[in-house]
Amino acid sequence: MTSGVLAPSSATASIRAAAGRSAPAVLQSLGVDAATGLAHDEVECRRVTFGPNAIATHHARVLTVLWHQLNSPLLGLLLVAATASYFVGEKSDAVIIGLIVVVSVGLGFVNEYRAEKAAASLHSQVSHEAVVLRDGVSGRVDVTSLVPGDVVELTLGEIVPADIRLLSVVRLECDESVLTGESQPVEKTTDAVEGTATLADLDGCALMGTVVHAGSARGVVVATGSRTEFGAIATGLSTHQLDTEFQLGLRRFSMLLVKVAGALTGSVFVVNVLLHKPFLDALLFSLAIAVGITPQLLPAVVSTSLAAGSRQMSRRKVLVKRLVCIEDLGDIDLLFTDKTGTLTAGRIDYARAVPVEGQRSDDVLRWGLLCTENVPGAAAAVGTNPLDQALWESPATAAVREALTGHAVLGVLPFDHERRMLSVTVRDGDGAVHLVTKGAPETVLERCTDVAPETRAALDAEFAAGNRVVAVASRPVSASRAPEPADEHDLQLLGLLVFLDPPKPDAAVALGRLARLGIRVKVVTGDNAVVAAKVCSDLGLPGDAVLTGVDLDALDDEHLIDAVTATTVFARVSPEHKARLVRAHRHGGGGVAFLGDGVNDALALHAADVGISVDSGTDVAKDAADVILLEKSLDVLADGVVEGRRIFANTLKYVLMGTSSNFGNMASAAGASLFLPFLPMLPSQILLGNLLYDTGQLAIPTDNVDADQLRRPSHWDIAFIRRFMLLFGPLSSLFDFLTFGVMLWAFHAGPDLFRSGWFVESLATQTLVIFAIRTRTVPFFRSHPSLPLTLAALGVVLVGAVLPATPLAAALGFAPLPGGFFAALGVMVVAYLVLVEVGKRWFYRAAGAQPPVGPTDLGQRFVRRRAARFSIAAPAALPLRASSTKAPVAGGEHSP
Repeated sequence: MTSGVLAPSSATASIRAAAGRSAPAVLQSLGVDAATGLAHDEVECRRVTFGPNAIATHHARVLTVLWHQLNSPLLGLLLVAATASYFVGEKSDAVIIGLIVVVSVGLGFVNEYRAEKAAASLHSQVSHEAVVLRDGVSGRVDVTSLVPGDVVELTLGEIVPADIRLLSVVRLECDESVLTGESQPVEKTTDAVEGTATLADLDGCALMGTVVHAGSARGVVVATGSRTEFGAIATGLSTHQLDTEFQLGLRRFSMLLVKVAGALTGSVFVVNVLLHKPFLDALLFSLAIAVGITPQLLPAVVSTSLAAGSRQMSRRKVLVKRLVCIEDLGDIDLLFTDKTGTLTAGRIDYARAVPVEGQRSDDVLRWGLLCTENVPGAAAAVGTNPLDQALWESPATAAVREALTGHAVLGVLPFDHERRMLSVTVRDGDGAVHLVTKGAPETVLERCTDVAPETRAALDAEFAAGNRVVAVASRPVSASRAPEPADEHDLQLLGLLVFLDPPKPDAAVALGRLARLGIRVKVVTGDNAVVAAKVCSDLGLPGDAVLTGVDLDALDDEHLIDAVTATTVFARVSPEHKARLVRAHRHGGGGVAFLGDGVNDALALHAADVGISVDSGTDVAKDAADVILLEKSLDVLADGVVEGRRIFANTLKYVLMGTSSNFGNMASAAGASLFLPFLPMLPSQILLGNLLYDTGQLAIPTDNVDADQLRRPSHWDIAFIRRFMLLFGPLSSLFDFLTFGVMLWAFHAGPDLFRSGWFVESLATQTLVIFAIRTRTVPFFRSHPSLPLTLAALGVVLVGAVLPATPLAAALGFAPLPGGFFAALGVMVVAYLVLVEVGKRWFYRAAGAQPPVGPTDLGQRFVRRRAARFSIAAPAALPLRASSTKAPVAGGEHSP
């Protein structure tokens, strides 16, 4: 380490100490030159000492996943009861129950672990970068590779990547609400503060996890990872992630089953004890019923569906930060989207300059090139304004760019979304100083004097053609300093710069596809209203009625809900307007997605049910999003929606089976135990049937989904599931009791034969009913199941049918079945499926439309989302200090 560098022990509490020292003193203590940054060799040394700039690890953990499978009170009770039965002489039953439990846990473990691996793979594909000065050259590096002493650049919209002592600022403001709860941005300086200053008073520092709300700055990294103020908060959070609407639905469903299982289990146990049946048998039987009614492999089915869906979506260029967000994506019925890059080509090209009378095109270009936040030369690649990028990269501006060598930019007033323009002070080759302003024509022209009617007509013509336009104006000034907003007045308009961003050739087709999926698309843009309406009209969207930000300000919340419903295009809107539009629709119900990639989209992305950004978007947008598109395309988004709905539909198939056939069979077992002199089925047989049934259902994630199910948003409706259970559960029990009669009166069955017959019948009806439940239409004729599901279901039925005739039969308590039973079984199965088909048609006609889902409580969602960007996908290859090896937190094993 370089002499004088802060020791690791002092770095742990460094940002507060650094805030009280001057910037040069902090640089000296860190052993770094602000003009060149750290050398690469020194960076590697410090990375070994301080570890990665991460507050979480993200990888599948075997023991954690295994604990998820074992952490079941029912499972624990069952193992205790099996152990007790072993020691009282029922060794074979205890061993069989133990083996079945182990296999069931193993299946769940394998599938959940695969899902965790899929989540880790997704996490590794989402990267976040910062602009760093090293060896005198600026470049982008992953935020987790930052070390104390790195000199970083901060620009509008970026997430501050570490705790930083500011060296220079240009009207820098940071949103620190994630740390302090203060909703207003905080203005930053380079001044030292008193040592007793609170977190909110560290004006000379930018803190990890906060957002650059305005301006720009350069600073030196003082603390990284869990040693930062943000890291200390994030590591104090529970590792449990906030639940999505899908997870809340799963929990409500689980609670429904717990109540049903509790009622059945308790009543069966009490009744069997009162009937003087052996206490241990009664206990095991009632526990087996509780396990049997619980769809044990539901987490495995969900995990398998999500893992397979994530791989499929990744191939379709859609990344989800959390696997369960796939389901939420399928629930949307309204999409707010920006225009640039989504409806338009996104490749902005400079077209021409339109000078006002008395000016030349080259003059407009010259001042337009100089009025920029892009850094010319070696660091040009780190610029963020697409219009400036297009201007600097256009071959048409090459000659003018070469003539800029005699000009010097003295100060910059950065662009912000309130002013909608930026200004610079420039000294030209003759030594004269000019204020140059460039931005949205409406706002620039308001600050200009003597704008000719011909200029306004030319501007209207460009807007009507759908072109993007910025205005350039200037005036001479005497002060050689950075401009202030108060300086932007009495400007002389120089001309207009025109850019082309034509509609995407496939955008109209993608919009049609979304419409067929039941998703309404509304455009929110900061662009001119006429331009937005023209693009939408070209693509077939109704763009006649356009509301602007000014119009929205005039509406109260009640009228805004009606306006959102009736309007397709919202133009010249601010970030606050976008978020307000999203909230207005959510207030009325339904799932809302917001697609945006800019700084001004972050508020709306947070407010939406599903925030969607793109891999090329700004860090603040990607941080706020739940889903990231590798290609900014509505067609790619439609693929994601279809996949989300397909996965939800397949998950619901398993749920409906579990609440109908499982409930019916266990209710039959409970009822039969009341009049039979023996247990209708042994506990080991109940568990074995449940295991075979669940194993066959692991193929459900591969199943085909009917087109009409994909055309509707998908969400949980526990009342719908309860009604389904109360109708189809008794239908299943009806045929169970019919089987009881056949076995007792036709075959005069004893205990072993009775149990064998009911085991085969219940497994057959319980498994084959998937073919009726999986579709709302006629199975096989109008809706075809997948081959894996068909083979799995038939295989389970076959195994159940032959099991009583195998050498294992005696150990399992089975007896060989007569041939006449299988004839009766065939008749009962066919009759059962026909009756289910009739009941299904009546049920879906009566069910009607599902109610909308209310808004989700976001809680600590922002902190957890932001913490995910400072995490590593696997244990670091470099040695870590003890302070950087804490247990994974937000963004750890289950990335937010």
